Amino acid sequence: MRDTATLSDSHTVVSEILMPNDANNLGRALGGSILHWMDICAAIASRRFPRRQVVTASMDHVDFLGSIDLGDIVVVEGYVFETGRTSMDVLVDVCAERPSENAVQDTATSFFTMVALDDDERPTDVPDVACPTDEQAMLRDDALRQRRERRESLETAR
Repeated sequence: MRDTATLSDSHTVVSEILMPNDANNLGRALGGSILHWMDICAAIASRRFPRRQVVTASMDHVDFLGSIDLGDIVVVEGYVFETGRTSMDVLVDVCAERPSENAVQDTATSFFTMVALDDDERPTDVPDVACPTDEQAMLRDDALRQRRERRESLETAR
């Protein structure tokens, strides 16, 4: 049996302020900047999980749910919710905070698959996901449900 790590071992929150270099001519976030921050969050979450170097294997369809305006605080949150032998599935969500208005808006979501590497930069085994608390089990179940629903909706759209 493989070792285990908890979902919370991987939990990562990264915050940025949307500055002009990451905004378009309308003063809203560039999609590429958001994708970059999401990839970094997924890399940190998945690197914490097996405590090894990782690479991005894939990124699912990204849903941009709302805009992020210049000066908004961008919060990118991710965690490992499922594993294969050498891969980890990471849910990454993005929201925009506007503290002056006490407002928070969901803005993007995607699933990443990350692969752990050994010292020779070859894929290596990762721990299984353990969810010792009800909260962690709910997060995992919610991520599995979201991914299943997303895959089903993409299949019916074809």
